Amino acid sequence: MEKKTTDELRHEIKAATDIEDYLNSNKEELALRSLTQYLDALLSRKGINKAEVVRGSLLSRAYVYQIFSGEKMPSRDKLIALAFGLHLSEEEAQALLKVSKNQELYARDSRDAVILFALQRNMPIFKVNELLFEHGLETLGVREE
Repeated sequence: MEKKTTDELRHEIKAATDIEDYLNSNKEELALRSLTQYLDALLSRKGINKAEVVRGSLLSRAYVYQIFSGEKMPSRDKLIALAFGLHLSEEEAQALLKVSKNQELYARDSRDAVILFALQRNMPIFKVNELLFEHGLETLGVREE
């Protein structure tokens, strides 16, 4: 069965006379994976290991492993750094932010625009930081949390 779009779900909510019916009939649609499950799935799909994520994210090894184990809930910036470490596309990075209940990257925000530009071009995080720095914007990838 194909997943329903968000618009289809909104329409069903609007048409529903009872929220319980809506929730029960859409259990599969509403079941979001946890951040750790999502990250593990990304590792598998990308065919990389956590050590590569550490190198590509500029985050400390211990911190990355704590994120993957669910011991730490990273900030939005740390998730963006992870997105670069995981070599995510723009869409995958946005999904990562959404799964973690963080604000997606917004093209009208200059800092987010630079990050989106870098994601679209598969830039390494050190290049992203150079671009951010050149434009007087806060860089990514602080080593410790």
